[in-house]
Amino acid sequence: MKTILSIKLIALTMLLIPTLSFAQAPTLGTAANFVLFSTSGAVSNTGISQLTGNVGSNNVATSTGFGNVNGIMDNINGATGQCATDLLSAYNQLNNDIPTLFPASPLGNGTTFNAGIYKVAGATVLNLNLYLDAQGNANAVFIFQIQGTFSANASSKIILLNGAQACNVFWKVEGQVSMASGATIRGTVIVNNALIMMGTGDTLEGRALTTAGAITTNGVLAYTPVGCGSPLLTGPSAPNLAGTACYAIFSKDGAVSNTGITHVVGDIGTNVGLTTGYTALDVTGTIHTIPDGSTAQCATDLGNVYTYLNTLAYDIQLLYPAQFGSNLVLTPHTYLLNAATTLTDTLYLNAEGDANAVFVIQVKGAFSTSTYSRINLINGAQAKNVFWLINGAVSINAYSVFNGTIVCNNGAIHFAKLCTLNGRALTTDGQVTTDTMTADGTVIPLDCASLGLSNLNNANIGEAFTIYPNPCNTSATVRINDMSQINLCELRMYNVLGQEVMYAKLVDQNTPLAMGTLPSGIYFFKITYNNIVVQSGKLVAQL
Repeated sequence: MKTILSIKLIALTMLLIPTLSFAQAPTLGTAANFVLFSTSGAVSNTGISQLTGNVGSNNVATSTGFGNVNGIMDNINGATGQCATDLLSAYNQLNNDIPTLFPASPLGNGTTFNAGIYKVAGATVLNLNLYLDAQGNANAVFIFQIQGTFSANASSKIILLNGAQACNVFWKVEGQVSMASGATIRGTVIVNNALIMMGTGDTLEGRALTTAGAITTNGVLAYTPVGCGSPLLTGPSAPNLAGTACYAIFSKDGAVSNTGITHVVGDIGTNVGLTTGYTALDVTGTIHTIPDGSTAQCATDLGNVYTYLNTLAYDIQLLYPAQFGSNLVLTPHTYLLNAATTLTDTLYLNAEGDANAVFVIQVKGAFSTSTYSRINLINGAQAKNVFWLINGAVSINAYSVFNGTIVCNNGAIHFAKLCTLNGRALTTDGQVTTDTMTADGTVIPLDCASLGLSNLNNANIGEAFTIYPNPCNTSATVRINDMSQINLCELRMYNVLGQEVMYAKLVDQNTPLAMGTLPSGIYFFKITYNNIVVQSGKLVAQL
């Protein structure tokens, strides 16, 4: 009896295997590069949308209203002609697939689907959540053949489980696609002879492509999916910084000066002029008050860095320099902004999980920021791999947080009060002025002393200490990550006027700081090890 049951179980399992592996992804060709595309129809946007991937039409001369797109804007050219051909081929593949599963509308409502080919007769609605479960198979493919219109209700979502990937999800729709506010669709949507509408707050991890019809978006987040053999973005090769790597603040030709208490990790200097206003106790590195051999070498090396960055071919041109920022997300590429540029609000740099990915932003003009502007690094991005080539003056407004190495050509650099720079500020010709800021040296390499270019003490750099949370409320904690430094460390805290407001001897691995005794505001700290400043930074108290 047991033998018979075993045979039946094996037979049943064998019957199920074709169903689980039957669906095969279509070949997208160049259509894979587009996040929005119409073979014959206008592509337009209102509001602020964040798009990663190419945008275009093969029939309408202009795609309008998008602002800066993390991709190429293509209209009636060779790329759109090829995309139209590849899109029709992908549609035919999906249309000819033989379905084995036949759910009814509405989809979602908490239902879970496994990999396979699904066919839904007539108009279809997505309501609440639809779960797609790959059952641990990252190659599992989900194909939905919608034989009518497809609409996603407000806040409805496609949720991927157990290794399912958006790059393996495909929606073939024989009618109009419309997404209500806050909906989330994952997968490549291919519409036949109809329009696509995406509303405010919608998210698309995939692509929206139509063989004939307009595409309209309004304040959406849409990005091409990664995985499934898509190319890994690493960005360009980083420049060889050589001696410039040891400097946090430098001018090849111009005075370097500071007002207020500025904390710096890295060398400070100029090769023509004087360096003034910085205090040795607040600088972990060398203050080159007058030009010397180190500044001469840095000047030479800075010229080489500039030449490399300036001749680097760009991948993507951001078409609206005056609208830079506004929560734009960039991936590892070389970008061009071909005019004076203003960074407003926040810019995100997304390394897509590659900690070595490089970003280069070329600005052909002056560069300025709004107050409280931020460069946010996400998904493994590191400040040491971000480079800004600015052909003009640089003005970083108050309270801004800036990540990366600034290489300014023939322009002054100014940091207003209470800015944070995680990187370097270097100019080939112009003054550098700072005012009560922090230049965080986590991107400064450890080997400056061995290069003979600086007396920067290797033991001073690194994550020896952590202060958390930051911002904090009534208390914060100083954690010593390097236990060899216990009993030799002291912390001093200063307000924006430079007055010392707190002192603590760090005798335990974790030392609490009673921030509740201080008013809300921004404070600067420095930690000394055996009377040498080893770390400095900024702590925000929000009481």
